[in-house]
Amino acid sequence: MSSIKRRQFLQFAGSALATLGLTQLDLERLSNRYARVLAQSTPRKLALLIGINTYKQVPLQGCVTDVNLQQQLLIHRFGFNPKDILILTDEQATRQGILNAFEEHLIKQAKPGDVVVYHYSGHGSQISDPDCDFPDCLNSTFVPVDGVLPTEFPAKGGAVSDIMGHTLFLLMSAIKTENVTVVLDSCHSGGGTRGNFRVRSRNGGSQLQPLDAERSYQQQWLSKLNLSPDAFKQQRRKGVAKGVVIASTKRDQLAADAPFSDFFAGAFTYLMTQYLWQQTANESFTNAIPNIARSTTKLSFTSQEPLMELKPGSNYSNRPVYFINEQTPPAEAVITKIEGDRAQLWLGGLDPDSLNGFQSGAILSVVDAQGREQGRVQLESREGLIGHAKLLDAAQPGAFLQENTRSIPTDLTLKIGLDPSLGNDTNVAKQGLQTIPRLQALPLHQQDVQYIFGRMTNTYRHQLQLNSGKNIPQIGSLGLFYPGLELIPDSFGTPTETMTNAITRLRPKFKSLLAARIVKTILNTNSSRLNVVASMRPEGAGEVIASSFTVRGSLNQGTPTHRPSSIPPSSQKLPLGTSVQLLVTNKESNGLYLSILVIDPTGEMSVIFPNQWAAAEEVTLVAAGQTLKIPDPDHDSFCLVTQEPKGVAEVLILASRTPLRSALQALRTVAARSGLRGGPVTLDASGQLNQPGEVIDSLLDDINDTSRGSVRNGTSRSGTARTVNTSQLAALSITFEVI
Repeated sequence: MSSIKRRQFLQFAGSALATLGLTQLDLERLSNRYARVLAQSTPRKLALLIGINTYKQVPLQGCVTDVNLQQQLLIHRFGFNPKDILILTDEQATRQGILNAFEEHLIKQAKPGDVVVYHYSGHGSQISDPDCDFPDCLNSTFVPVDGVLPTEFPAKGGAVSDIMGHTLFLLMSAIKTENVTVVLDSCHSGGGTRGNFRVRSRNGGSQLQPLDAERSYQQQWLSKLNLSPDAFKQQRRKGVAKGVVIASTKRDQLAADAPFSDFFAGAFTYLMTQYLWQQTANESFTNAIPNIARSTTKLSFTSQEPLMELKPGSNYSNRPVYFINEQTPPAEAVITKIEGDRAQLWLGGLDPDSLNGFQSGAILSVVDAQGREQGRVQLESREGLIGHAKLLDAAQPGAFLQENTRSIPTDLTLKIGLDPSLGNDTNVAKQGLQTIPRLQALPLHQQDVQYIFGRMTNTYRHQLQLNSGKNIPQIGSLGLFYPGLELIPDSFGTPTETMTNAITRLRPKFKSLLAARIVKTILNTNSSRLNVVASMRPEGAGEVIASSFTVRGSLNQGTPTHRPSSIPPSSQKLPLGTSVQLLVTNKESNGLYLSILVIDPTGEMSVIFPNQWAAAEEVTLVAAGQTLKIPDPDHDSFCLVTQEPKGVAEVLILASRTPLRSALQALRTVAARSGLRGGPVTLDASGQLNQPGEVIDSLLDDINDTSRGSVRNGTSRSGTARTVNTSQLAALSITFEVI
């Protein structure tokens, strides 16, 4: 009989809820809220959520946040009773604690037809597998908080208290329902840190073996399941035991423990839960996971590719996520507590890129089950994903919130991480970088940074050669990396370059990168109320290779049962020399004013529309129902062709209800400086000019003037922030990789 009792389960769950600011009274209210639904619904919904940060040897930072992300999602989006969610974090998540909890909470309680979710965030590893299921004869494991390496490792091996993948297969087999979803945000290779990310892997290898207790535990379950060792081997080699297993990365890849604004989380878990907050209903596994995977790869490592595995012979790929049919409006947030005219919010539906737009002054609409506005709240502060807001209208706990107006700080900065490879030059680098306006130089692993300034080392060069193999800068040269320590093309100098000269050389690039960061904070594909569709195709061909659309704008005043069957935002690989055409369709009943920007892999920004610099402002107007083509073979004399440098590029499409006059005038000035009368214009930040900043500031001023007039009953903070209203602006993105 397990030593963990049901009362302790509730104590664990209660303590975890308290960390989110939920009191016992809130827990009872939430439980009562779902009591009627549960009483009428046959399937019970059970969840076991594990998150471990406090490893003794290599601690992590975002695993407990992952548990909070899943908990709030399951309660508010998928109707779980809080009492049916068991949480083990840090010191609670020992090997024995996890196994006991799995048995008592999931195996002993779940009945046929019930729904079960098991989530694990923490370190993964690998140990010796005598059965050699894989050619390397290693079995992937999950590292509990007491999973310490032998003292003399790696010189000498030994036993570790890891939970083997084989054991998880047996535990899943014992659950008496097929509606099982296992989410694993860990990895089994790498380890330590990579750039500004921690890697969720503890060292492992053939020198490590499981405890005798682990093998004995497996034998007990083989007996209970009436399964022979040979049958067990055959079954697990075919695939997973039950339901669906979603892994944050492939077996030989890295999983990022990443910083976001002022908190840490698993890159995969945050993006997965944020994506599911944005769905209307019944998103299938086969639709959701590839979309989440693309976002994860873009945000963390290109070598982090989430995957999904189904029970062999099942049709689970077309079943809704978590095997739950729920019909709820998409949302950025939910009200978790109300005291007087103040509300506490959970902001789990916010896109990572837009977090800086949700500080004091942002406004969210309270919506009903059909997505119709019933009231509004105004944010006063945000700590991580917990918001504190003023009620502008009456509302109730549990109400969903959708973005109305975000508030972009006018002093938004570009954060540059200082890599340890700078060594004794770190202070010189910091001082030099901080002479550049609106740029912060920061140590790594303390908060999010947009880029990393560092020196090419032997180790970095070897890692980069394994991934790309070409055009790797010379050892000793200074330049920029992405947060996952991948190269920013064309940013490295020569090995003899001084620190001062390197920073001077990079000043224009920093200006361009800051401008790109600012404009990306207004992206609102999920939340805009304007109906706009953008796509990219090879020039002269009909096949769309990438597309983006405003989800809520396409819903036309209501929330249908199913999401529109359009191509989601995606990233495509395009060979050098590919000619492409962009198409933007205005599906509104009135005209919209458009601007289209392209950010290349180096961070340089160009404006490809408007491109007629002598014309009136109406040149940017796209009539209702009209499709803009860039280039337009009937009018344009230029082509859009993928070219060096290789890497990820991004197209930003901005559509406004009112003219973007200031931006157009700034662009005309830039075009005049460049001697252009027509065609795309590159925003050059060299010399004394700051063209990217000029244009983006003008653009945001236009947007702010438009949005400010649409905000009612909220306080304007035009001196410190610019507002972006979802009913006035659509900002979409299409990404692609030049290969």
